Amino acid sequence: MRLAFVLDHLDSIKTRKDSSVAIMREAAARGHTLFSMQQGDLAWQRGNTVGFARTLELAGEDPQGRLWYRVDESEEIPLQEFDAVLMRKDPPFDMEYIYSTYLLELAETRGAHVINSPRAIRDHNEKLAVAKFPEYAVETLVTRSESLLRHFLEEHDDIILKPLDGMGGASVFRVHQGDHNIGVIIETLTHYGTKTIMAQRYIHEITQGDKRILLIAGEPVPYTLARIPRPGEFRGNLNVGATGIAQPLSPRDREIAEALGPALFNEGLMLVGLDVIGDYLTEINVTSPTGMREISDQTGFNVAGMMVDALEKMPR
Repeated sequence: MRLAFVLDHLDSIKTRKDSSVAIMREAAARGHTLFSMQQGDLAWQRGNTVGFARTLELAGEDPQGRLWYRVDESEEIPLQEFDAVLMRKDPPFDMEYIYSTYLLELAETRGAHVINSPRAIRDHNEKLAVAKFPEYAVETLVTRSESLLRHFLEEHDDIILKPLDGMGGASVFRVHQGDHNIGVIIETLTHYGTKTIMAQRYIHEITQGDKRILLIAGEPVPYTLARIPRPGEFRGNLNVGATGIAQPLSPRDREIAEALGPALFNEGLMLVGLDVIGDYLTEINVTSPTGMREISDQTGFNVAGMMVDALEKMPR
């Protein structure tokens, strides 16, 4: 297969823990041809979406991530000429990201196979998408109304406030009833009532980890990555110091995964990362879910192999 990856700049990727690199290494080991692009390499011209793609060859694993790849000069290639185009650009999910999904969706009309589906990425805001599955979600409020947010706090006493377009735990606040900073936190996050945010009841089981469950082609990976906050922290994000511990799916984890997996796959989402704290679904990650390397390194289960298996089974 000819596989094109839309990524951040290759020099910025932390190869030892990057899921895209894990997928690429598995695909290359099976003899598939790799290409790399950035968002700026996508274009629509002469009635077609093209990519100015570079053939990508992988070198050995460098401890500092240097010299891990070789690329040729870029070549203009219509996206339908690839067997699959994997959109793996990290957020922020800004207007440039949306424009890229428009270009990728136009490519689909010419027969391109884009993963994940550009329309599905737009339709599944990673925070708000839990509203499609309220029976599995923790108590949640989405609003920009200060009065509704204050009432939610009065009801639950201990809550999380977060923007709908953030990632990696950025601008996430834990607020208790009686906190003297409630007003300024709400004003800051909502931009004085002009920006919609999310509030969720605080889940005390966060001390046992914010679990990342990976779904591939509708099926759950049998292990989850429990990201345990460091002392004094409530955010279970690896980039703010959480420790990732791979563990088998609990019965509740599997119940959630098996309920959501087929529905999300039918929407065009081949690779999804569910975030579960305790028994509750908190987020559905669809842009560039991570956690493959940590799960594989700790358990020996080949998560990237499961992903490439799914790619190889795609109808072409």
